[in-house]
Parts: sequence; structure tokens; C-alpha cells
Amino acid sequence: MKPPWLEVAEGEMGVSEIPGPRNNPRIIEYHDETELSANDEDTSWCSSFINWCMTQAGIIGTMSAAARSWLWWGREPTDDEYEGCVCVLWRGSPDGWQGHVGLLVDWTDDQVCLLGGNQGNQVSRAWFPVERVLGYRVPS
Repeated sequence: MKPPWLEVAEGEMGVSEIPGPRNNPRIIEYHDETELSANDEDTSWCSSFINWCMTQAGIIGTMSAAARSWLWWGREPTDDEYEGCVCVLWRGSPDGWQGHVGLLVDWTDDQVCLLGGNQGNQVSRAWFPVERVLGYRVPS
């Protein structure tokens, strides 16, 4: 059975940034689910999107705009909970502060496919090298 937050995320596929000075109001809604409450698309919104999806599914997220905040949220998934789990990646450096977060929708031995926000400036599916994975999480 598909987790409810994944169903919510799938319904947002294609939501994208608006070129130019305007901002997509839906992306601002995603930001409203974090303590940062950014008001533009220039602020990274991958974590805002996952927080929004969790809220829509009745689950409290991290309320942080930082992707790596998800590493300390919830718990590690069991073997049958990987579909739709939160997947945190490093960006820049494995030891740095930057990251990316999305929902795991597919995987191979060397890649993970995430459904996430701010992937190519939109909500989309994208593949990433598995060596960039820092952790997987599900609600407690």
C-alpha cells in the first residue's frame, strides 16, 4: 500500500517555478510549512515540499527548510517501508550542511529515483547516485 504522503506528492507532479520575477503561489504554500516561511522560489524548496506533503497527510514533518533536518526525523524504515520513504542526499560535500530531500519511488543497485520538489525547478522524478544517500526515514 502506498503511503498517503506519497499520494499527495504524486498529485503535485508538474508544479513548477514561474520564469521571471513572479513566484508560483503553490511553492509559497510549501514554504509556509517551515519555520523559514520563505516567500520566493529562489529559496531551496525541496524540504518545504516534503513538509507540505506530510502536513497534507496529517503528519508533522520537521518544519525546517533544511534538507538534512530529515535525518533526525521519524525512524529508519523496515524492509517493507522503503517505497515513499523520505530519502536524504548530500549536496556539495558529504560532511557539509547542504542536501536534498525527496521521496523514494524507485531504485537500482547504484541509483535512487526521488519524487521531490525543486528538481529541475519543479515537482518531478529524478535519479541520483546511491552513494549520495545519507539516510532513509519514515514517520515514527
